[in-house]
Amino acid sequence: MALTREQIAQRVAREFKDGDYVNLGIGIPTLAANYVPDGISVMLQSENGLLGMGPYPTEAQVDADMINAGKETVTAITGSSIFSSAESFAMIRGGHVDITVLGAFEVDQHGNIASWMIPGKLVKGMGGAMDLVAGAKNIIVTMTHADKYGNSKLLPECTLPLTGVNCITRIITDLAVLEIRDGAFYLAEHAPGVSIEEIKKKTAGKLIVPEHVPEMLF
Repeated sequence: MALTREQIAQRVAREFKDGDYVNLGIGIPTLAANYVPDGISVMLQSENGLLGMGPYPTEAQVDADMINAGKETVTAITGSSIFSSAESFAMIRGGHVDITVLGAFEVDQHGNIASWMIPGKLVKGMGGAMDLVAGAKNIIVTMTHADKYGNSKLLPECTLPLTGVNCITRIITDLAVLEIRDGAFYLAEHAPGVSIEEIKKKTAGKLIVPEHVPEMLF
């Protein structure tokens, strides 16, 4: 069966390595703060000016002034820092973020991402995504493999306005883990209970399927 949002976030957290500085975007990526593996130290960065973000708070821990970029209440770990959004973006633009995890509307087989607007719909702003895809060393996208109508979000070419060009390295969806290799989606892992045929059916872009595709681990 397809993964839940929490399971996608749990799988994303396995990408983190000890000592990484990681930015988590709005939506599924922020859930990864709850699943940082034991035994490693990761500094989670929020673009609104918090370095050292912790898990979501319990009811007793909620502080209305302690929020992430998505305006959700969060906690801060020991050693965290709070600073202005200008300093936060200087950190991002200066290449000091090791990994950024973003949501997306579309990703194409060339590593392009469309994540900030759908024409004709209300847009509050592009946020920090364009800075993040330009400044982070490793960019991971989390999203559902298809939209609510069953249309693939993994395309030959993005149809929506682009956030970044040739910048995506890895995509983790509710069905699979994919990498961008040689102008195609490379199937690296499949979700438990999800068939290769289903992944093929829901991937509109060019898909490379190796002889052996391991099952996703959490």
